Amino acid sequence: MRGRGWRGRGGWQQADLPSADDAAAWFAGRLPDGWFTSAPDVTVDREEILVVGALPDLSGEFDEAGRAAAESGRISRWREETRDERIEIARQAEHRYGRKVAWGARLGGTTELFTTLSVPVMTRLRQPERQVLDTLVAAGVARSRSEALAWAVRLVGQHAEAWLGELRDAMSKVDDLRDQGPNLA
Repeated sequence: MRGRGWRGRGGWQQADLPSADDAAAWFAGRLPDGWFTSAPDVTVDREEILVVGALPDLSGEFDEAGRAAAESGRISRWREETRDERIEIARQAEHRYGRKVAWGARLGGTTELFTTLSVPVMTRLRQPERQVLDTLVAAGVARSRSEALAWAVRLVGQHAEAWLGELRDAMSKVDDLRDQGPNLA
């Protein structure tokens, strides 16, 4: 049964969500041969699994604008040609992992994501934080507070990736220790 439950100091979290620890391996085994040049990047969070694979390189000579257009066109063609199979694979994965599946493809310098979720996040921002978002909107960096917040989160993620990686590792160790403890249910 999937639901929501209180989890102590962390607040409300997804309860009884199936583990997706093996998702990368499952997709590597499930995807048709020849879709990607190597195993796809599989990113998992509580709501979504994102599968992004590299397509075979283009042949031919292109200027910079022509290469970008050709890469985008090849990704678009791949998206159309694989649509039915991707839908079936996503349906199977959603049943197995309890999360939506989003897809993307990468070719050269172009990466395109499709069917991704935009999940609303509840926030309680005080005036100074709202002013930061409003400044980003006024400066044309973002069209809305929501987009400004997403921009700020991406920026922090880029500059704090090492620290966030250590934090994720530590959380994983805590989960492992919790699993080894007594079952109080």
